[in-house]
Amino acid sequence: LQERRRSSVVVSLPGLDVSPGDLFVSNGAADILNKSAYSDTKKSKWPFSRRNTQTKGKTHSAADIDKCLAGIQIQEWRDTEFQTYKDMSLEDFLSGRSELGAAENPKAYRKQEAIWEFFTSECVYFLDQLMVLKEVFLTTLSDLQMRECLQDIDSWGLFANLNELCLVSFGFLTSLLRVIKEMWTNPDSYSTQSLLELLKKAFGESICHCLQKYCLNYSTAILYLDSLKLREDFGSFVKWCERNEQCRRLQLKDLLVAPLQRFTRYPLLLKNIGKKSCSEAEENTIQNIVEIVDRAIYDLEGKVKWLDNYQKVKQLKEALVWLPVWERDKRANVPENLKHLLKAVTLENLVSHRSLLHDGKLVLIENAKMHEVYLFLFNEFLLITKIKRSKKKSGVIESNPLRPAAGQELGLLLQESCSFIVLDQPISLDRLQLKNIDQLNATASGLHNSFIIMHQNRYQQCIGVFILQAQTESIKKAWVSEIEDAINSLLKKDCQQLRVNNSFLESSQI
Repeated sequence: LQERRRSSVVVSLPGLDVSPGDLFVSNGAADILNKSAYSDTKKSKWPFSRRNTQTKGKTHSAADIDKCLAGIQIQEWRDTEFQTYKDMSLEDFLSGRSELGAAENPKAYRKQEAIWEFFTSECVYFLDQLMVLKEVFLTTLSDLQMRECLQDIDSWGLFANLNELCLVSFGFLTSLLRVIKEMWTNPDSYSTQSLLELLKKAFGESICHCLQKYCLNYSTAILYLDSLKLREDFGSFVKWCERNEQCRRLQLKDLLVAPLQRFTRYPLLLKNIGKKSCSEAEENTIQNIVEIVDRAIYDLEGKVKWLDNYQKVKQLKEALVWLPVWERDKRANVPENLKHLLKAVTLENLVSHRSLLHDGKLVLIENAKMHEVYLFLFNEFLLITKIKRSKKKSGVIESNPLRPAAGQELGLLLQESCSFIVLDQPISLDRLQLKNIDQLNATASGLHNSFIIMHQNRYQQCIGVFILQAQTESIKKAWVSEIEDAINSLLKKDCQQLRVNNSFLESSQI
């Protein structure tokens, strides 16, 4: 076999090096050859090796990017009917139609003003925001990647379903303009009904769904954009795009947030139309459409919270360190040859399906000494951990504007590769009691902004005490309130339904 491999003629094909002798070597024989002294070192078992199919480590400088950008032209997209109407007033649009003037029917005219404001604002959103993102940034990035530049940039990670948003907005504008023209050419109840049906269908079937999909990716896109800031080649691309006159001095971040802002503005514009409707039936229909949009925004907030919790818990699961019992308790002197009998079942999945309600730094008073700890309040238990910082130097980390300060603190620690060593054991919320240290006792003992957590077993015996001190009184009150709310929610849930076996961990000392 070895002689056959050595005597084989190498046939060069585009992208492949094919050694015919390799085709006769089975997996087992390849293993033998790889272990023998005659085999080539680090010889791959695969008979086909890729050649020139990808640029290994090939990078492009900012000058290369600028050279490619010099040959790219932005396609014109404003030559549409929407551009004509975008900055047009209602009076100009209705010129020559005296029967629709303000003097003849003031109530109908106010309704027309509300509809026209909705239409022109959608034109601005489509032409000045969505299409700028698509044609100036996304299309330019695609052109650069076709020229083998910035090929490692994930366009979906930055722009998500932007193409879909553009198509949906364009289709909605086209239908809306047609209905508006019909409505103001023949101002009757039938044309008004067509408008209401269009709004109900558009928001119920496409607009809200597409915006939800985009908004769910937004926070990830901003973090991804921040991570690319230090790259000189990507910076040249962004600066070139932002200098384009179509951006109107807006930066990429300003444009990426536009769909979120538009989503929250839809209810206000629709309510304005409803208030100026000519009949109660029209107003009720508009109100139903507003409720569809409000429900979609409410669902989005829930999905964002769930996704944020999922991502944080996924990262946290890898950063938590669960010490064995002989390291947690120095009194547990276990011989080395017996430790394998006491190996605890992995606790990695303990946090997987739980919701992280609150987290943050506090100070633990232990043996008259102060230790910095980090607390994690889940929906069923509390974890008290010590932070173990990594020796690796972290790079520039920017905060996420969508997350609260507490979430940002945990995110920074995780990005710095810190680990969290769990002290003692998880404290079940139905075995936890809070004791407040009032101002008099706090002054006497020197424990300002402090509270006590008592861990009890099922027989109401105290098996653990933790004195915790917050940096300020407001942080202390926030922790006490969060823990009390979590306890009440869990007890209320237990009263409503029987707990499934093993869904709740008892204390390991019971």
